[in-house]
Amino acid sequence: QVQVVESGGGLVQAGGSLRLSCAASGSIFSINDMGWYRQAPGKQRELVASITSSGRTKYADSVKGRFTISRDNAKTTVYLQMNSLNVEDTAVYYCNAEIKLRYKGGWEDYWGQGTQVTVSS
Repeated sequence: QVQVVESGGGLVQAGGSLRLSCAASGSIFSINDMGWYRQAPGKQRELVASITSSGRTKYADSVKGRFTISRDNAKTTVYLQMNSLNVEDTAVYYCNAEIKLRYKGGWEDYWGQGTQVTVSS
């Protein structure tokens, strides 16, 4: 089985910073794209940032220049450095990983349980 576990959420004042981490573990053969999504109350889940196994990144327009996604050398952990946070960034942040298992062909999407980020004014 596979586990995708986020950490690092919390409460921060507007203008502050937080760093989220997400680690994938288990019977993993390979991980392709990893990304962060968020869902605010009453809104649909949206892509915040993603990174490929080769390090190519993509960001939502609303976070460009403020958030940075990165990945460790083993490529099983992804980070999201969030700077200049504002109240509109308040949401549950979810990690997503496209994973191929050791004993099963094909790529599958795995999600973490989510971590709350709350930005106060």
